[in-house]
Amino acid sequence: MGVSIEQAESKNTVPEFRKNYPVFRFIGGNLISFFGDQIYLIALPLIVLALTGSPLSMGIVAALERLPILIQPFTGVLADNFNRKKILLVCDLGRFLMIGILGLLYIMDNLLIWEVYVAAFIVGVLTQVYNTSQFASVPRLVQKKDLQLVNSINTGIFQTAVFIAPGLGGLLISIFNPGIGLIINSLSFLVGYFVILSINIESNLQNEKLSGLKVFADIKEGFHFVIHHKPILYTNLAMLISIFGTTLFLTMLVIHLKSTIGLDAIRIGYLLSIGGVAAIIGALITNVLKRYYSYKSILFIAGFVGGGSIIAFGLYDSFSWLVIMNALGTISAAIMSPCIVTIRQKLSPDHLLGRIQATSRFMTWILMPFSALVAGILGEHLGTTQTFLIGGTIATLASFIYLHPSLNEV
Repeated sequence: MGVSIEQAESKNTVPEFRKNYPVFRFIGGNLISFFGDQIYLIALPLIVLALTGSPLSMGIVAALERLPILIQPFTGVLADNFNRKKILLVCDLGRFLMIGILGLLYIMDNLLIWEVYVAAFIVGVLTQVYNTSQFASVPRLVQKKDLQLVNSINTGIFQTAVFIAPGLGGLLISIFNPGIGLIINSLSFLVGYFVILSINIESNLQNEKLSGLKVFADIKEGFHFVIHHKPILYTNLAMLISIFGTTLFLTMLVIHLKSTIGLDAIRIGYLLSIGGVAAIIGALITNVLKRYYSYKSILFIAGFVGGGSIIAFGLYDSFSWLVIMNALGTISAAIMSPCIVTIRQKLSPDHLLGRIQATSRFMTWILMPFSALVAGILGEHLGTTQTFLIGGTIATLASFIYLHPSLNEV
């Protein structure tokens, strides 16, 4: 029998935010993990480019990394039926080993592209499982009234990593080797492992033996909840279309900056880091914006500006222009992310948190593997600039879905 978030809180005394030391460790662990991820996002495309010289190959890698999105409904069942802490630990340890091995092989000049393909898929599976379990764990670590604050801070520290890591990562990669970037990323997961190990993630969930029928019944329950709660449903639909467009952009971003614009690893890192400064501001002001504006208004304006920034990014090649447009895009994403996450968490009962997040991610991310592959094909045949214009137009149009009346309810 499921319990509500309010019932869970009454059984599990969670300290006030300023005295909530476990959540501080949780946030700190995320900062280190995000730091490693940002270096990875520069290192991996440069490695693929060095191995193949082909934008299409990067599209294939990105598609394989995102293909496990298709198992999202099953990750929700895992998060709602098994020990979430153990799931997080296994995923962190697996990513530490997999990405570390890739880095070592590249440094030793023994890495083959098919090995990158396999590793990208495995890392993608572990990341999908981890993200769903982490989402479902957050409401157990904080009081309900602090959810928006914690989600905003989490987004803010992610953008802090976006600010610091790419510049430093680009410098390290240019001095040493892109394989070093992968090793740094792998070590960030090892740190995350020990952080999670130190946190008591309690749960009222009952461990049950899963049968095939129960798995599909649980998946159906998650979809049923999302479909019948319109604020979640329509933000998911908007995200589905928007993410298709932004994936076209993000998949080719480093390839565009390196091959089309001609930037080196250091300047690519600086560009991404400068954009992170604006995104930190975006994450931190989300809480302030919510005091004066509705989720509906915030999401529409941020989505429209974010899509437009992608179009503008592809129009000119001056470094200052690229920095400004990247900043607009990242600040928009930083404003939207905690709003969408908080809407889901506030409207979801505790026993369904994993499945609702998994269902929502399945609905919003299902086109990402296809979009990443399309990005590679378009980049190969039309060029990265045209790819950005197409992606930005799609993302801009998606913002109008946030105007649906159901979002007046939250």
